[in-house]
Amino acid sequence: MSLPDAAREALDVFEQAAGWEQRARLLMQWGERLAPLDAAQQCEANRVHGCESQVWLVAEQTDGRWQFKAASDARLLRGLLALLLVRADGLTGSQLQQLDLPAWFTALGLGRQLSPSRSNGLNAVLQRMTQLAAGA
Repeated sequence: MSLPDAAREALDVFEQAAGWEQRARLLMQWGERLAPLDAAQQCEANRVHGCESQVWLVAEQTDGRWQFKAASDARLLRGLLALLLVRADGLTGSQLQQLDLPAWFTALGLGRQLSPSRSNGLNAVLQRMTQLAAGA
């Protein structure tokens, strides 16, 4: 599966990072790129359950391809969400189901830094994405 342009850019940037501190800074910067959700979108119906932090996810389908917007109250998680979104945006529902999240974060050099609870949270977000896509 080929990478969307934004995912390729993320991979290039993170591959050049020297060590965890630089990756953590990059993560914060990517988190700032998330398009903000308005207050109405940050509602219980859009909340992703299974995350320790508050996470909201909204989806929109155009021509069979999915675009997502997400928000979180945790800075580090916003960066991880941004990286998940650049990888998932523009995929079809079946491509979303095949997305290998651990492999993506490992390729970015972030796999070892993901605590089990953070990994579970990101998996919950991906599950929610596939549920939204399946329900369309």
